Amino acid sequence: MMANSYELYYWPTIQGRGEFVRLALEEAGAAYVDVARVAERHREFMDMVAGGDGARPPFAPPVLKAGDLVIAQSANILAFLAPRHLLVQDDEESRLWAHQLQLTLADLVDEVHETHHPIAASLYHDEQKQEALRRSAHFRTERMAKYLGYFERVLTRNPRGGGHLVGDAVSYVDLSLFQLVAGLRYAFPKAMARVEEDTPLISRLAEEVARRPRIAAYLASDRRLAFNENGLFRHYPELDG
Repeated sequence: MMANSYELYYWPTIQGRGEFVRLALEEAGAAYVDVARVAERHREFMDMVAGGDGARPPFAPPVLKAGDLVIAQSANILAFLAPRHLLVQDDEESRLWAHQLQLTLADLVDEVHETHHPIAASLYHDEQKQEALRRSAHFRTERMAKYLGYFERVLTRNPRGGGHLVGDAVSYVDLSLFQLVAGLRYAFPKAMARVEEDTPLISRLAEEVARRPRIAAYLASDRRLAFNENGLFRHYPELDG
């Protein structure tokens, strides 16, 4: 496999955590195959979900194959891809800072998931509705603003300015923050509208990312799956308060 050709293993009908990887690959213009969306490779995908056959099995998708490398966990995959495709500055401090921010984004993503599945992922949402109401109220009134307020401060304090989280050019963390904003706008439109009144730099960055030529082309294509009630970001009106 060529150095810039990849295979992505993720669920074929949802954006989920795999979308953070897809956005980086699209912005990089990298050649990749979304394996589970190729009908004749479904068994191969399911084998990878089960842990593959290597000595270092992944726990769960997303998984990226790059030649002989098999890499799991969104933040880990992005830390691998970014320096190879100029999606992060090449100094160690910037790479570590970007990874730290991505891990914080991952924490927020986990909390988003817990708004509709607060008890167990193995239970249907309908089996934990009351708990979801309590969890989402806490998330809307406290956690969402705390996390997004943090990223707004990061943008404000970036010594290089330019409206980016890391350095003075777009990085993979900017792409991930765009995805988070898009997901929250879908899942919690009323709550997100209130929070965005206090986070103008985040809103501006999200719009700028959406206008980037490769990202805009991706968003307009059938490669971009729609948000739905099977993914991480789900819109249940009663959870939006």
